[in-house]
Amino acid sequence: MKRLILIGMVFCLILAGCSSGASPSPSPSPSPTPSPEVTEPSPTVDPDNPNGYTGINPLTGMPIEDSKVADRPVAVMLNNLKAALPQHGQSQADIIYEIPAEGGITRMLALFQDPSVVGDIGSVRSTRPYYLDVVTGHDAILIHAGGSEQAYSDIKTEGIDALDAVRGNKAADLFWRDQERIKTAGYEHSVFTSGERIARLLPTYDIRLRHEDDYEYRMKFSKDAVPENGTAADKLTIVFSSYKTGVFTYDSASGLYLASEYGAPYVDGNSDEQVAVKNVFVLRADIALIPGDTAGRLTVDLVGSGTGYFACGGKSVEIKWSKASDNDPFVYTLKNGGELVLGKGTSYVNIVPGNAKVTIE
Repeated sequence: MKRLILIGMVFCLILAGCSSGASPSPSPSPSPTPSPEVTEPSPTVDPDNPNGYTGINPLTGMPIEDSKVADRPVAVMLNNLKAALPQHGQSQADIIYEIPAEGGITRMLALFQDPSVVGDIGSVRSTRPYYLDVVTGHDAILIHAGGSEQAYSDIKTEGIDALDAVRGNKAADLFWRDQERIKTAGYEHSVFTSGERIARLLPTYDIRLRHEDDYEYRMKFSKDAVPENGTAADKLTIVFSSYKTGVFTYDSASGLYLASEYGAPYVDGNSDEQVAVKNVFVLRADIALIPGDTAGRLTVDLVGSGTGYFACGGKSVEIKWSKASDNDPFVYTLKNGGELVLGKGTSYVNIVPGNAKVTIE
C-alpha cells in the first residue's frame, strides 16, 4: 500500500513540474520593412513663364496672357528732360522708342502690350507728327499731354485714337498731376497716368481695343539671337545731340543691356531699378529743322528706308530698316537682306540723325 502511495506522489510531482514549466515563447514575427516614401515630383516652373501663360506677346516674343495677344498696345509719350527725371514705368515697356525733339532734347514713346501690370507711368508729355508714325505702325492707342499743331491736325485727319491730358475732356480721369513734381520740375512736367487706370478706363472710351484680323507685327524672336558673325558690342554710345548721349552696357550675367543717360543709370522711379533690355537698335534717319519754325521743331522721316545697327547678347551687326507707309510697322533685315531675328525680350530703338556719332566697342 505504501508503495502505491509513493508511486502516486511521484506521479503527481511529475505532473506538477510539467504544468509549472514556462511554455516556450513564440519567435517574434519580423517587423515588415517600410516601403520607401514616394514623393511626387514638383512641377517644373519655367522662369520665363512663371504664370504658365499660353499666349505670346507680339512685341517681345515672351509669354503673355492669351486674351492680351490681339489687344492694341498702348503707347505713352514720356518726358526726358533731365530736370524732370526720373521717368516712371518705362522699365516695363515692351519697346521704347527714343527720338530727338526740339532743342536737342529727346522724348520716349513707350509701348505696353499689357499696361495693367505697370504702376505709375510718366511724366506724360506732348507728341509730334513723327511719333504718330510709330504709333500707327503698331496700331497702338496713344496717350499724351499736348502736341504740336501739326500733330493735332494729323491725329484728326488720320483718325488716330489719342487720349490727351491737355485738350481731351474724354480722358480727363485717365490722368493726374503730381503735386511734388509741380514744385520740383514745373507744372508742364507733372502729368501722370497708371497701368491700373489705363486697364480700367480704356474699355469705357469709344475706341477699338483689339487689332483688326489682318494686322500682323512681323518680327521674329528666338531665345538665342546673338547675331552670327557679329562684332563685339559690350558698350554702345549713341550721341543724339550735345544735350543727350545714350549708353548701353552689356551685362553678361543677365544677358541684357543696361541703359544710362546724362552720365548716370537710366532708372525707373517706381522701382529705382536701371532700365535693362534684350535688344538695342540704332536707326539712322533724315532729321532736319522745320524751316521757319520758331520753336525749333523737327521733321523726322520714318517712311522709307535707312541703315542702322542691332545689338543682342554682346554682339552687333549692321542692319537695314524700312517702313512702307505711316500705317506700316518697321521691318528690319540684315545688311545683306537676310532675316533679322530678335532676342526674346524687350527692345530699345534709338532713332538718330544720319550723321550722329555712334560708337560700338
